[in-house]
Amino acid sequence: MTRFAKIPATVVTGFLGAGKTTLIRHLLAHAGGRRIALVINEFGDVGVDGGLLAGCGDAACGEDDIIELANGCLCCTVADEFIPAMERLLDRESPPDHIVIETSGLALPKPLVKAFDWPDIRARVTVDGVIAVVDGPSFATGRFTSTEEQRRRPDHDNPLEEVFVDQLASADLVLLNKADLLSPAEIDQLSRRLEDQLRPGVKLVPTRLGEIAPGVLLGLGAAAEDDLAARPSLHDTLGAHDHDDFESFAVPMPDIADPQAFTRTIGEVIARHDILRLKGFLSVTGKDMRHVIQAVGARVAGYYDRPWRTGEDRQGELVVIGCKGLDRTAIADALSGGSSAAAG
Repeated sequence: MTRFAKIPATVVTGFLGAGKTTLIRHLLAHAGGRRIALVINEFGDVGVDGGLLAGCGDAACGEDDIIELANGCLCCTVADEFIPAMERLLDRESPPDHIVIETSGLALPKPLVKAFDWPDIRARVTVDGVIAVVDGPSFATGRFTSTEEQRRRPDHDNPLEEVFVDQLASADLVLLNKADLLSPAEIDQLSRRLEDQLRPGVKLVPTRLGEIAPGVLLGLGAAAEDDLAARPSLHDTLGAHDHDDFESFAVPMPDIADPQAFTRTIGEVIARHDILRLKGFLSVTGKDMRHVIQAVGARVAGYYDRPWRTGEDRQGELVVIGCKGLDRTAIADALSGGSSAAAG
């Protein structure tokens, strides 16, 4: 990169639990010498994704190269949050080779791409591409779509569909993720349905665990900030994106004795309360490793990601995200009670 070349930035979008963080972890592990900086945005006060990414790239992306922006989607906090974060990265003595921005699963990418027209940003950065990650199994079950009958109802409102449609509309590359959980026939069918919604020239690639070569993700050269008109958004006509349709809260967790038993409890709580996303960290009795929980719909996964660090607070915490009206007390009690049962 020459001294005066613009730094490329990649926006990674996709609904809650689609696999954005897993995709970025794979990218950092195979960065091929690129120095990558991350801007991580989460819906709610507690950041989990930044903690999962910290240190996983080492030479590619150190902990100082990760900026976390929690408590609000970037599409609504561009001026207050995103612009200052970008300026901090760009004003470094040694700026990164590439910037990757992981949006909240509830964010709209178009307002974020618009922010790159900010004079001081536009002169130094270009949007290399917008990557939309699609949760294949959730898309297959109709999680993000309405039926024709539903759309004809005067009171019809599907905020999940609105977010999903707008994320696809801004994409330069779409990843049909979790393809290993789908049959070949399902992959073909879902690919055709997605391609019907994409702009001409946008490629779609089935992926497993976000495993895709960095050369495919980086270097698209889309300059997305220059063709905003070609990226239609429902909210161009609907008006402001309303996050009041969703809510998030954190549940402090005691130590867990049996992670597998607790995973079953999580699945029951999600089903009972129609939770969209649940994620976080747990401390397991007798284990020196941090236990990660990732749950989307009925799918709940847990794994140990790294040892607890010296002096680190081993307090577990789970973040719950869903549509407005979640029974917070009942959910917190069920999770805490489930942890006690697992410990007993």
